[in-house]
Amino acid sequence: MTVGGRNLLILGVMSIVIAAGTAGVSLAVYHNTGDIYLDRSRPGYLPDEDEIEDEEDDKEEEDYEFSASGKITKEIMKEYLEKLKFEIEDIDAYEDTFEAESLSDEKLGI
Repeated sequence: MTVGGRNLLILGVMSIVIAAGTAGVSLAVYHNTGDIYLDRSRPGYLPDEDEIEDEEDDKEEEDYEFSASGKITKEIMKEYLEKLKFEIEDIDAYEDTFEAESLSDEKLGI
């Protein structure tokens, strides 16, 4: 093995050691600070009681999904247009769409 090949091998091994070391340190800090328990992307995360209630409300108000396959009949179109009418009424209820107060917490329902 030449000097250049040996140096390249040493560089590769050192890169892997440094990457593994920094990843280990960052995971240790992440766990020790308690931030790991706030991560909502973890499968074991348990939501707050308020969030559970909001999810139940969302399930009740699920959006109508128009079938992606199958025949389009008068009944299906009538049902779709009825559901769409409620959405249009909600949109029309907004006043002054481009005003600054349109983004207020009250208007957004937050």
